[in-house]
Order: sequence, then structure tokens, then C-alpha cells
Amino acid sequence: MAVPDLSASRNQIQIDFFGISFGSGEVLSYQYKLEGAAADWSAPAAERSVNYANLAPGTYRFLVRAVDSAGAVSAAPAIVSFKILPPLWRRWWFVTLVLLAAAAAVGAFVRSRLSRLRAVREAAEALQRSREERLAELERVRRRIATDLHDDIGSSLTQISILSEVARQRINGDDAGLAEPLAMIAGASRELVDSMSDIVWAINPQKDHLSDLTQRMRRFASDVLTARNIAFAFREPDEESDVPLGANLRREVFLIFKESVNNLVRHSACTAAEIDFQIAGEVLRLVVCDNGKGFDAALDGDGHGLSSMRQRAEALGGKLDLTSRAGHGTTVTLVLPLARSAA
Repeated sequence: MAVPDLSASRNQIQIDFFGISFGSGEVLSYQYKLEGAAADWSAPAAERSVNYANLAPGTYRFLVRAVDSAGAVSAAPAIVSFKILPPLWRRWWFVTLVLLAAAAAVGAFVRSRLSRLRAVREAAEALQRSREERLAELERVRRRIATDLHDDIGSSLTQISILSEVARQRINGDDAGLAEPLAMIAGASRELVDSMSDIVWAINPQKDHLSDLTQRMRRFASDVLTARNIAFAFREPDEESDVPLGANLRREVFLIFKESVNNLVRHSACTAAEIDFQIAGEVLRLVVCDNGKGFDAALDGDGHGLSSMRQRAEALGGKLDLTSRAGHGTTVTLVLPLARSAA
């Protein structure tokens, strides 16, 4: 016998049964078992009802048989089969739907994440392209300015210097009063040509390397010190230390070096000088020293352009020190952290 499937909430079952005996005064007892919950027959008992509480979802078969007083059992047990359905959330189609929904949610999250990462990557690439384009445009502008300054203004200043010098040499004795102004014009023109040369070199993007700075420093030191018969030694970084340097950093370091050398020539009365220019790790170090007469730094204060040199060093995030004693020469030391200077 089978009964309709039962819902998960109807899991408390009561089964009633009875047997018929044809013997006079025969009293029957009963044995039963519930396949799916218990495998063995129960002990014979006179009760004709059994309760099962909180049965788990599944398929069950209840068997019961009669036992007479002699211990004989009925030939065939009575059987009833029934099924308790699992709760909704444990049914295969519900689990399938949940798994599909979870898979769809995970897929949507992955797609969203990939889309976001792709958008971030595209934004980063666009920003990098924009930055490269701006840098390229800046280099073109710098190159054009350097060319214009060199070809137009520089050549014009050179022409003014030459013409004023020629005019000064050709004036008659009656015009002797013009000699001094013409000489001043020629001198100012030459100074402007030198300054223009420094500016053109500083903004030229093809000179943005340590080696270019070292080469210009060595050439300047050689021109100035050799003309004053001052022996000098110039120690520079090796080729492996060549690193990119921005225009502002190159210019400021060169101007500090130039001022140091000019002060040495004008005020030290030295016969020998040493220049040590090195890079150690992320630190640029420049030392300019001489064997001249020196001075009392405490008394001289920030003379000889020292104040402007210190301001340039501080603007680059570095430090400039000067040590000197009367009769023991002078040493100027510049220390710059390259990372901070570049920023």
C-alpha cells in the first residue's frame, strides 16, 4: 500500500494496525519495523499504534506482522510505503537555481571587476600617453627656444660686441670720449653672449644628462683657471654614473659652480684649486677648494655671492657649506639629494 507524498512539515507519523485471529481466546501481539529509519524488527508487543516524530525527508516502508501466543508469525507482513518530501530549499531544482544564480552573480562580479581594471588600465595608459605627449611637446618648445636664442639673439649680441669693438678702434683722437662707452658696450655684449650661452645650454633637451653638465663645468674651469695660471684638478663621475638631469637642476648646479670658481679667481689669490664632482647613490656632491689666502668666514658673512648660492641650493632641497680660515684657503661644499631636487 502507498500513500501520497507528504510535505516536509508533515514529518510526524502515526500508524494504527490490527490483526484478526480465528482461534478462540487468542491474543495477538505485533512486530514492526520502518525501513529507511530502522533495520530490525521491534520486540513483540500488544500495542496497535506507533508514532514516528521528526522523520527526515526520504522514502520509507512500514512493515508489521502479527505474532500468536505460540510465537508463530503471520505469513506476510502488512506493508505501507510513504515518502516525505525535502523542504523547498533542499530540492534539486531549487539547489540548481541557487547555483545558477550564484554562478551568474560571480560572473557578473568578475566581469565588473575586469571592466573596472580595464578602465583603470586604459585611464593609466591614456594618462601616460598624455604625459609623454606633453613631455614631447615641452622638448620641442625647449629645442625651438634654444635654437631661436642661439641663432637670433645670440648672433645679434655677438654682432653688437664685434661692431662696438671695431668702432672703438676706429675712432679719431677727437672722439676719445666715445672709447669708454664703446668698450662698456662691447664688454656688456660679451657678458650677455656668455649668459645667453648658459641659458641655451640649460634649456636644450639634448643636454639633459650628468655627462653634459660635467663637460660644461670642466670647460668653464679650464677657460677661467688656465687664463689666471691657476693649476687645477677636476675629478668627475665615471661613465657608469651618467644619469638624466632636468634643465633646472643642471642650470642651478652650474651657476653655483660658476659662482664658486669666479669667487676663487677674484678673491682667493690662489695658485692651485681642486674640484671634486661626484654622485654617490642618490646624492650629488660638489666640492671646490683652493690654497689661497682664505678669510674669516664669521666676519665676512655671506659675501662673495654666498647668499644667492645658498638660496639656489636650498631651492633644490640641498645644502651649501663654506669653510675658510685666513691663510688656509677656502672650501665650498654642495650636497644635493637627487630625488628631491628632481621633484
